[in-house]
Amino acid sequence: MTHTSHNNLIAGEWVASNTYAPNINPSNLNDVIGEYAQADVAQLNDAVAAAQRAFPAWSTSGIQARSDALDKIGNEILARKEELGTLLAREEGKTKAEGMGEAARAGNIFKFFAGECLRLAGEILPSVRPGIGVEITREPMGVVGLITPWTFPMAIPAWKVAPALAYGNCVVLKPADLVPGCAWALAEIISRSGLPAGVFNLVMGRGSVIGDALVNHPGIAAVSFTGSVGVGQRIAQACALNMKKVQLEMGGKNPQVVLDDADLALAVELSVQSCFYSTGQRCTASSRLIVTDRIYPEFVAAMQRRMALIQVGDACQAGTDIGPVASQAQLEQNLSYIAIGKSEGAQLALGGERLSRATEGFYMAPALFVDSTPAMRINREEIFGPVASVIRVKDYEEALMVANDTPFGLSAGIATTSLKYATHFKRHSQAGMVMVNLPTAGVDYHVPFGGRKGSSYGSREQGKYAQEFFTTVKTAYVAG
Repeated sequence: MTHTSHNNLIAGEWVASNTYAPNINPSNLNDVIGEYAQADVAQLNDAVAAAQRAFPAWSTSGIQARSDALDKIGNEILARKEELGTLLAREEGKTKAEGMGEAARAGNIFKFFAGECLRLAGEILPSVRPGIGVEITREPMGVVGLITPWTFPMAIPAWKVAPALAYGNCVVLKPADLVPGCAWALAEIISRSGLPAGVFNLVMGRGSVIGDALVNHPGIAAVSFTGSVGVGQRIAQACALNMKKVQLEMGGKNPQVVLDDADLALAVELSVQSCFYSTGQRCTASSRLIVTDRIYPEFVAAMQRRMALIQVGDACQAGTDIGPVASQAQLEQNLSYIAIGKSEGAQLALGGERLSRATEGFYMAPALFVDSTPAMRINREEIFGPVASVIRVKDYEEALMVANDTPFGLSAGIATTSLKYATHFKRHSQAGMVMVNLPTAGVDYHVPFGGRKGSSYGSREQGKYAQEFFTTVKTAYVAG
């Protein structure tokens, strides 16, 4: 059986590669979405060179044309959100509803940054010396390398590409090898938006082949990466050695605190959403449910009742709440942590087993550990699957301490009806994003995204805060 080949986009042309890799549906391993080009270092070098050639004109081009191009991209994504959402569900395993939501978010991101093109602002200040003026402006960095993960194959490329272009940079995008389909579809839309050749380039392939070459290329001025902690640390070291600007979004071990005074039904629902939807494959997912004494037994019982209603199945089928795990490797990692949790003495209250469905896929039942302790590996290390554990604590003070006792600091939630505790938690949670009576996963596109400690490094993503990374500040002195 032959499948459609998808090439890399370099200097405005679709360029074939010597090798192609199949893009396989994790809901149905017999469903091959297409064959996607695997770039080599020579093609990566060609993409950077094309971006370098395009940068002088693009970085000084008219802002209206820039805005129009981004708005056109956003409009097409929104018009095709069902088609793109279905593609996303097929290649990554999110449900079709979640895929459509992610596609819509990507479209809205481009439209937001279309507006930001027209809001580029600076400052004019008087000098301390008479007769001199000071102008403070922002200029684009140059050619930026964007490396995106498989978790949000449409939204994360969008929230890196759109601001990069809006602020006048040229782009080389390397998406995760596991999910090239959405990035290719986005690149195809971008290729028809009116951008000059070379302003945006797509190179698909393995990180071990072209990722390192991209990060270390002397023509790359800045690198924005979302992915694992280990890879992020190596990128940070490489960028430091080469004096490149770097932005990293990495892991999370996000706490969801549930206090005695919480609305139980709300606490259970937001916990289920945080822990298990998107198959737990979100850096903002909650995997540590920190529950105070009095509500603990009732909460655990209610969680098990609610989890029993979750339908695990083909991501594209109606009625599916949770699709498959994204890959064989991720499934094996999840199951290994189930074994680790048991060996550490946590009680597996529900789930955790591999499931069989009508089509062969990477299905597993959402897992809930109870009677776990903060020191257990299942509460220290990011699992990145539908696996959550409940930690029993005495009171709010202990809950806050346990919530902050992690090397990560991306998102944190609290379920409470107490204004006092909600206010205190917002201030004292050591996380970049705090949710009060909301799931830890689920953020807006027009406000900053990012964490603290081992979760994030560098300036924030999204909203107007994206300019901190994608621009550099210039100060000019003018004698009047």
